[in-house]
Amino acid sequence: MMSNIRLQHFPSKLPISSIRYFSHSLLRSTTATTKLCSTASPPSTTTTTTTTLFNTLARANTACLGQARKYTKTPIMSIPPTRSSSGDDHGHHSFDFSHMKFQIDGTNSPHPTTIDFDTSFDEAARKALHIQGLVPPPSRGSANTHRKGMEQINLKSTAIDKYSYLSNLRNTNAGLFYRLLIDHMKELTPYVYTPTVGEACLKWSHIYTNPEGLYLSYTDKGNIRDVIANWPQEAVEIAVVTDGSRILGLGDLGVNGMGIPVGKLALYVGCAGIHPERTLPITLDFGTDNEEFLKDDLYMGARNKRIPEQQQREFLDEMMAALTDRWQSIVIQFEDFKSPFWSLERYRNTYTVFNDDIQGTGAVILGGLISAFKRSSIPLSDHKLVFMGAGSAATGVARQICGLFVRNGIPEADAQKMFWLVDSRGLVTADRGDTLPDHKVFFARHDNEGQQFRTLEEVVNYVKPTGLIGLCTIGGVFTESIVRKLAELNKEPIIFPLSNPSSKSECTYAQAMEWTDNRVVFASGSPFPSITIDGVERSPGQGNNMYVFPGIGLGTILCEAAHVTESMIYASAAGLATSLNEKEIANGDLYPELKRVREVSVVVAREVIRAAQKEGVDKHKLLQFLSDKELDEFIRSKMYDPKVVEIAGGSRMQSREGSPKGGQRGRL
Repeated sequence: MMSNIRLQHFPSKLPISSIRYFSHSLLRSTTATTKLCSTASPPSTTTTTTTTLFNTLARANTACLGQARKYTKTPIMSIPPTRSSSGDDHGHHSFDFSHMKFQIDGTNSPHPTTIDFDTSFDEAARKALHIQGLVPPPSRGSANTHRKGMEQINLKSTAIDKYSYLSNLRNTNAGLFYRLLIDHMKELTPYVYTPTVGEACLKWSHIYTNPEGLYLSYTDKGNIRDVIANWPQEAVEIAVVTDGSRILGLGDLGVNGMGIPVGKLALYVGCAGIHPERTLPITLDFGTDNEEFLKDDLYMGARNKRIPEQQQREFLDEMMAALTDRWQSIVIQFEDFKSPFWSLERYRNTYTVFNDDIQGTGAVILGGLISAFKRSSIPLSDHKLVFMGAGSAATGVARQICGLFVRNGIPEADAQKMFWLVDSRGLVTADRGDTLPDHKVFFARHDNEGQQFRTLEEVVNYVKPTGLIGLCTIGGVFTESIVRKLAELNKEPIIFPLSNPSSKSECTYAQAMEWTDNRVVFASGSPFPSITIDGVERSPGQGNNMYVFPGIGLGTILCEAAHVTESMIYASAAGLATSLNEKEIANGDLYPELKRVREVSVVVAREVIRAAQKEGVDKHKLLQFLSDKELDEFIRSKMYDPKVVEIAGGSRMQSREGSPKGGQRGRL
């Protein structure tokens, strides 16, 4: 029987020179050098054989995230993350214990703590890992472990229970978690991220069990660099940052918003293969204006109103400098800020940053609309789009679509007039009497001749649009009369109710199909079930940002882009549109099947890299000499594969069942 792990050569001797905190589950080496140090004693230069080291380490498991920096006992041995699983330019070789953590007490005697070793390991793997007896003896392979994991998920009766189980699994057996997520992407994504993450955030302070990210409080101002130094991983490549001020459509949730960066980064791993230990979720505690939370004794955040925006800017300035000081090439994604534009504009030309609410949402909707426009018999210049919602996400999407029109030869002044935005006060016009925020000014109408339209239905009757796009978080606002009017005006009406979670969606797929006599060109932000028409199953498109943001992040990391440019964002949308296969095109799908999202991320990452190269912001210049096929293979070779375990040893063994012979080879 072939082993379920891959063995990889490791040098025979290791000088020991440091001990670090280690909270997550992977043990790996870059330089084949480990350092042993303690605040109680000077560094040691003792040398030990690899065999001795692993006999010492490979029996115990613990997590220490959140422990004080200074300590005198139970130090944690950590070996820095790998840069190349096949050996680097200096002849160093790496190893990777998936799901394993190690603790050594003051006598260097290993002892078990919370054991999470994978029961799919066969006998040869268990011997190599020295875990015989620490897991049940029979091994029935990864398929059995996989089935057991799905069975436990299905036993949970509520969405939040499934979310809690998956969160615990991610913290205790990351390899199994990501195997399940990748193999059941469509089924499990709603419990890992939207819509269930919204409920989790509302209850975060009450269901909290583990520190899953970095909490930066305003009281840390002036000391942010030291707080960031507490994060135990040495090779962070991407961070998702939120201040919790506008979580989905739920409003200000303060530090309870941590579920968003945690869930988002889980999708970076599952969809694009960024290594889980190279991700960093960050929540900024600026206070909260949520009165319910301020009165809740169990709320874990600061009990004060949000600090003024100027103080937030000063804090972010310090945080950005501290993050890039520790990790020079880190990609930073902003998420769910109530006022997202200023931070993007402030940092985009200095750091490697992007905002998924503005740019990612715009790109994924643009990708779907490119496919929708291709299906339409209406010339591109004749489309009229009405947006219900005029916030940052809506205007970000509209700007991306406007860019598409301009790229296809429509003058910007004319492209600008193809949009009508509706907010809580009606059609956004230049003369309606209120002071418009900057992000609304660009699309404010000047041709309304003094008329004001107060409702969406009035605007639809006035404009006679070809498409209706919802980003207002008002559930059911696309009423039957509005949708039927759109169907009366268009042979193939375009309807994109994009608000999350599903309770905030402007209409459902079933409603849109019924009210348009099954002619709708549809995509939603939240998942909706398929419906059967005349014996044929019809599935809705889901304009989920997970089609683009993982590939944007991966491509940016791999080409070492100095900045994330608008051309790179547009390229991600164009790449998404070209990633449809022949079957999906024949079915009239706007988006690929979710189960193919990792392959979609390869295409998106490639197009992002090519765009970075054209603009000269890439620092990994060698990628310019690769053909598209070679670049795709390079991207795949860099994607984390949870089905692969690499350990120290003199030979190489088969990877976990179903895995390619390659696997995670490090990021650089």
